[in-house]
Amino acid sequence: MSELLFEIFCEEIPARMQPRAEADLEKLLGDRLKAAGLAWTSLRTFAGARRLGLVIDGLPVKTADVSEERKGPRVGAPDKAVEGFLRGAGVASLDQCEKRADKKGEFWVARIEKPGRATAEVIAEAIPDMMKAFPWPKSMKFGEGEKTQRWVRPIQRLLCVFHGNVVPVEVFGITASNVTEGHRRMGRGPFTVSNFLEYASVLEGEGHVLLDRAARESLILNGARKVCVDAGFELVEDAGLLTEVAGLVEWPVPVLGEMDPDFLDLPPEVITLTMKTHQKYFAVRDPKTGELVSKFVTIANQVAPDGGVAIAAGNARVLSARLSDARHFWDNDRKTPLSDMAAQLSKVTFHEKLGTVADKVERVAALARELAPVVGADPDLAEKAARLAKADLVSEMVYEFPELQGAMGRYYALDQGEDRAVADACLDHYKPQGPSDEVPTAPVSAAVALADKLDTLVGFWAIDEKPTGSKDPFALRRAALGVIRVLLEGSFRIHIAPWMINFLLRSLKTADGVSSGELSKAFVDLENAESTSQLQALARVAYACGPASGVLGPARDEYKEIQTWNPESYPEEFPGWVSRIRKWMDWSSSDYLIEFERGGPEEFAIRDSLGREIGSWVSEIAHDLLAFFADRLKVHLRDEGIRHDVIDAVFALGDDDLVRVTHKARALQAFLDTEDGAALLAGNKRASNILAKSEDDLAGEPDDRYLAGAPESAERDLIAALNTAGPAAETALAAEDFAAAMRALSQLRAPIDAFFEQVTVNTDDAALRRNRLLLLSAIRTAIRAVADFDKISG
Repeated sequence: MSELLFEIFCEEIPARMQPRAEADLEKLLGDRLKAAGLAWTSLRTFAGARRLGLVIDGLPVKTADVSEERKGPRVGAPDKAVEGFLRGAGVASLDQCEKRADKKGEFWVARIEKPGRATAEVIAEAIPDMMKAFPWPKSMKFGEGEKTQRWVRPIQRLLCVFHGNVVPVEVFGITASNVTEGHRRMGRGPFTVSNFLEYASVLEGEGHVLLDRAARESLILNGARKVCVDAGFELVEDAGLLTEVAGLVEWPVPVLGEMDPDFLDLPPEVITLTMKTHQKYFAVRDPKTGELVSKFVTIANQVAPDGGVAIAAGNARVLSARLSDARHFWDNDRKTPLSDMAAQLSKVTFHEKLGTVADKVERVAALARELAPVVGADPDLAEKAARLAKADLVSEMVYEFPELQGAMGRYYALDQGEDRAVADACLDHYKPQGPSDEVPTAPVSAAVALADKLDTLVGFWAIDEKPTGSKDPFALRRAALGVIRVLLEGSFRIHIAPWMINFLLRSLKTADGVSSGELSKAFVDLENAESTSQLQALARVAYACGPASGVLGPARDEYKEIQTWNPESYPEEFPGWVSRIRKWMDWSSSDYLIEFERGGPEEFAIRDSLGREIGSWVSEIAHDLLAFFADRLKVHLRDEGIRHDVIDAVFALGDDDLVRVTHKARALQAFLDTEDGAALLAGNKRASNILAKSEDDLAGEPDDRYLAGAPESAERDLIAALNTAGPAAETALAAEDFAAAMRALSQLRAPIDAFFEQVTVNTDDAALRRNRLLLLSAIRTAIRAVADFDKISG
């Protein structure tokens, strides 16, 4: 078995692309070698600032010989069929084939012998093909003619050694050799190698190149910690920055630098992010106070003769320039009140179909005020926080550092004397942004966080921009998980569906800069409209009032269509357009929609066709979005061991209080894990199967005479158990003691088992059969008060 060593030596590869490049190299080259019939014992990739490569151990020197049989046409088949078979099998004549027979008769079989190929030949073919198909996020074109390169940066050398010998691969006009280079300043080389052991030894020794990414990261982290501790400070660790810096240097040397202490009056996030984003420095803090100090750690790519003094001084000068820019942004932003910044949000588009960020703020402010009592927040503070929470999006600091959205809003709010709860909400309403992120628990922050996420979810559902497969460009899955975590960790009890419905109705009746007078005039003008231009102008007025501000999908599509409608080609459509525009105006009538909202979609849908259309649309979106919450809740509770079908069983009852659903699902899962739970589930399934096959009329309840004196003792026992367990379970459910409800239902386990063992349900006596079926139906109804057990597998 032999070793393959392959290296692409080029100019600096962007650090962010290196991890993905290693994975792509392993897959692309590995797949090609496997397709040629090669296998190996180990494969290891490596990447750094100027090289990308791999080493494969345990490769054979040649691929295995292959012997295969190919079935051909029947004996005596037409000549053309035989010729095609011989050509495809690669044999000259039937003399090289043999006859076989089966029940259908004799047929020809060709035995094809394929000798193995030298592994070096396979490698020489696979590498050029792999490199030309390499999926860099961004590549560049260099050279001309046969030497034209399409690579992330210009390639300078290729190294390819197999079994100690050079494989003369040629790609982009460059022929591979057994020569590599080391560090630009500390050990350039070149170095000649014959295997990976020599390669790693010479590079990590004389060449001053650490090949392994993990080794570089470890050296950087431990070295940076040490220089900080030696000076009496503590490193501010950053995993993302550590990974990036490890891709920038080949021989990392941490150096502690000094910055101008006057900049420490800037917010710490600004200082840390300036260091990270622009300079790739680590911040340093005082371990006693946790506050930043006027130090930084930069990672040099060499051992400096003066111990890094000059490097530190040069980096400090550059950092001062960057922090001076940040101070300019900070000072300028504090001159503008947050309320003035918020007014500028009308110039920032949130989404083409959902309006501006200012539009979103209005919706969120109204919803936050309504949610405030539920989460224990002051409604005035919640509304004010919602109106200011997005204001920093137009600040100079957030324009320069988008990562600081929310954080800067908090600083500016505190600087302007706003209530601390309002300031904290500016930062916390974006949380949680991931599974490990903390959840806002302060009442005002929770109200704004919920309102913001619910607005986003309902809005995008309304315009049919839902996640599909792996695509979720608007992070709606994260928003739904955020709502779930805020509700669960705060134990906030709300019914989600009514909030969603109210939001949709409010969106429908939100005017977009069109006065009621203009709308009234448009109603009159519509009756007298004679030209296309008149219709199109009236369409713009009607569309701007209600659903056109974006929510009702059919109106959006029709609006686009009327703007390009050609009356000369389709004059017969004129009356239809008049009717449709009148419908938009009806939708835009505030009185109509206020009455609709007051009545609710179920009650109001019977009023007229428009009510039915809006009611159907609103209910469909609310139902679909609630199902999405159920799916996200499954993901959230999966780590607790709660099965997805248990969540489905609880949601099937129509409950949209996520706190209650979660508590019930946990209790149900715990019950199903017991012997009683598993047996009751089996009994419910058996009862459901019998009822599903029954052709009897199962409306109503069993006869009183049957309930008082059923013929079999097993059914009498079941009736008695049901009379006890049913009310007990209902009482426990009303008190939301779900564990007690499960214990009550467990009393049915033994009577149900005995019933099925001793009683024939489908007896010939029609009246008795119907009563027994109704008893099973009553059992199933009692169980379904907790959850729909039919949704649970097992």
